[in-house]
Amino acid sequence: MDKKHVALLFGGNSSEHDVSKRSAQNFYQALEATGKYRITVIAIAENGYFIDPVRSKEIMFQADEKSLVDAYMATIDTNNTLARVAALNEIPDIDIFFPVVHGNLGEDGTIQGLFRLLDKPFVGAPLRGHALSFDKVLTKELLTYNNIRNTKYLVVHADQADEITWAQVVSELGNQVFVKAANQGSSVGISRADNEVDFKAALADSFQYDHKVLIEEAVCGPRELEVGVIGNQNPIVSEIGAHHVPGQENGDGWYDYQSKFVDNSAVQFEIPARLPAAVTEEIKSMALSAYKVLDLRGEARMDFLIDENDVPYLGEPNTLPGFTNMSLFKRLWDYSDIDNAKLADLLVQYGFEEYEYNSKLSYAFEALGDEKLGKFN
Repeated sequence: MDKKHVALLFGGNSSEHDVSKRSAQNFYQALEATGKYRITVIAIAENGYFIDPVRSKEIMFQADEKSLVDAYMATIDTNNTLARVAALNEIPDIDIFFPVVHGNLGEDGTIQGLFRLLDKPFVGAPLRGHALSFDKVLTKELLTYNNIRNTKYLVVHADQADEITWAQVVSELGNQVFVKAANQGSSVGISRADNEVDFKAALADSFQYDHKVLIEEAVCGPRELEVGVIGNQNPIVSEIGAHHVPGQENGDGWYDYQSKFVDNSAVQFEIPARLPAAVTEEIKSMALSAYKVLDLRGEARMDFLIDENDVPYLGEPNTLPGFTNMSLFKRLWDYSDIDNAKLADLLVQYGFEEYEYNSKLSYAFEALGDEKLGKFN
């Protein structure tokens, strides 16, 4: 049987570029372990250009990226309209795309639009699922409308930045809040504030990354939880994982970019999370409901907060969760009896199934013929 050809994409121009390299390396090894696929890797450089497969593989395995990108850029005509994706010409027989591009371009629906234009199957959610989930404000509005519990929030646009006051925030959300760029990953452009000086600094930081900022109330005595979801029309959920950062119980610590991707030696993990059975079931039910409401496919990680009274709040979805050695998403499936190779294989199969499912839709059109205009008085 001929092996299906998987194009594994990673990198991108987001702040999670290097995280994507590590995730891609693990997915590459997982796909390879199945013995079922031919795999070609495509790096997306920080300048947004797709890099040829030979150099891309070296980049994925941590070779010096700058020199390899510079060498590739010297071979192409950057005035060509399609120069950024010209490397795809070297891979004519792709059966399915497997994006591992964290942050913008990968999780905001951009690259999924390219796959649609190429009429190729791909792993993960459709463009609209990514776009909705990447925008934290749209996500919260949809969750709220569908009665999926989440924290109280305010939205501030750039032209309103000088109008929002700390007194207003305290009045509506309490005296400890999180300030987040609406369209960024789950760890970038995020700050905690419990006074006016920190709040103004947090706003300024978040507005570096987006023109829309979300301000969320803090949860009392929080525990941070994660649950994985995979599948298409009939998704399944993983075991629930918990992580504890020193100082988290009194609001001084939280699971930030440093803890997630750089040094989590002080983080305590717990799989499965020790929770009352009813709370476990509620969280899994909320995760599945959100997955469907946001029109997700393939894979997602749902992040939760649970307060001192064991009340869960859905924080946000992540439609291309990290798959590094430090990523809890990766370990959740190990504890759910789905190892890396099986997970990667399932994700590819979900991609093919979703493509086939959508191929049944009609896009037929009716020719207009000659125009016959009405009379204008």
